[in-house]
Amino acid sequence: MHQHFPGEPKAGYVTPWEDTPQWEREAAGSVYDQVRQFIEISGGHTSRLSREQKSRFIATCWTAQMFKHFEEPKPGYVADWPDLPSWQQETDADIFEAIEKACS
Repeated sequence: MHQHFPGEPKAGYVTPWEDTPQWEREAAGSVYDQVRQFIEISGGHTSRLSREQKSRFIATCWTAQMFKHFEEPKPGYVADWPDLPSWQQETDADIFEAIEKACS
């Protein structure tokens, strides 16, 4: 987050895990599981995806979680990938790559 975010991020963007709301922990866990399964069923070949493809996958998984947890999520929570700020796109790619590394 700090690597890509311009300036100082809002406190909610960098909340320690133990202080993160339960719904957000569940959503993050679900996204992790989706990426892990995707890596497994691709035989580990997700390393050949571009950073954009990885980022889009994270963003799509997260959007689905927002619809699961909120009847009417804020538009920014469900924005399509091209509408996300570049710092979010880069952070999402980093998240995918961190999961890849954890699964190798």
